[in-house]
Amino acid sequence: MTRRVFLHVGLPKTGTTYLQDALWANRDRLAERGLLLPGRRRWHLLASLEVREDPGLANRPGAIEHPWRALVAEIEGWRGDALVSHEFFGAASAEQARRAVAELGDVEVHVVVTARAMVDLFLSRWQEWVKNGARGAVDRYPPKAKGAAAETGEWGWPSFDLGIVLDRWGSAVPPERVHVLPMAPGRSDPQELWQRLLGVLGVPADGLEAPEAAANPSLGLVEIELLRRVNAHLEGFRSAFDRGRWIRGYLGEGGVLPTSREKFRPGEEKLAELTERAERALRMLREGGYDVVGDVSLLEQRDLGPRRHPSEVTDAELVDAAAHTIARMTSDVRSLTLDGDDATEGSKRGRGLPRARVNVPRLIAPRRKTRDSRKGTS
Repeated sequence: MTRRVFLHVGLPKTGTTYLQDALWANRDRLAERGLLLPGRRRWHLLASLEVREDPGLANRPGAIEHPWRALVAEIEGWRGDALVSHEFFGAASAEQARRAVAELGDVEVHVVVTARAMVDLFLSRWQEWVKNGARGAVDRYPPKAKGAAAETGEWGWPSFDLGIVLDRWGSAVPPERVHVLPMAPGRSDPQELWQRLLGVLGVPADGLEAPEAAANPSLGLVEIELLRRVNAHLEGFRSAFDRGRWIRGYLGEGGVLPTSREKFRPGEEKLAELTERAERALRMLREGGYDVVGDVSLLEQRDLGPRRHPSEVTDAELVDAAAHTIARMTSDVRSLTLDGDDATEGSKRGRGLPRARVNVPRLIAPRRKTRDSRKGTS
């Protein structure tokens, strides 16, 4: 019989991708130590949609009819602990959270929440929204939604406001079984966060491997504002898969845009709202009996300093960033064309080469490193 089930429910942009990379890279070793990662990695995403009753589940590639039920069934047959991890679980309503916990049966359920200072998290969430095709300005985030999407959608306040997540998931399990892992501000050591997660799970770290670099690189101020404006002219990217692969994967994270890494800030009115939400969550953590694994003061907002607002980006900066982007895209088109020509020529010679199937982000990564290394030797 399963002893404990850990539900890592978010928050988004708090090292979740890094932690999931590490977990799945060590899946067999973790199982040997008594911790099950059920199903396939994508099923955890899909299960979060089923738990939140998201109507978009049926349109997701690789969808199975009942991914959450499939994970629960596998957990029921496991002798030991189990972990389900995806940041989209966090937006579940209180009723959905309680139902998910009840469906796990008579086991001890723990909720794990990785957290981050509210303003920094908000800015990362807005950037991720833009990377996924959004056109809205920073102070218009989160987007206004109607019906269920307003309460349990993956982009709204309930998806990343720590106070809301604690209210909802804290209604499903006792507060001492809600483990909050504060993430250090700035370029923190993701392996330290990994060590703390393993401590919560009760798994020894020796012999487990973890990625060295954090996933999901951030764009700077000018680049994200450029991408937001480009999105307004894109047509036909209607599915989450298309937006994730081409806007996020290629434009946002494929090395096409320049990388200034300039930090930015929200407007004063939005900043005041974020500060109020952050203070509420900090009061809950300090007074509510939750298990804070780490320094809660890491969630206090630092002075933003002389950061610019996205509205302060100049046309000249946008033109310069666009010129660099177009140059890199032209190089990518040339490489793809040459690959296609090689395949066609091989077919004409009777070698029967198949038509090239190219994942652009993977194609350009090694080439960009080569180009950068040449610059360094000149």
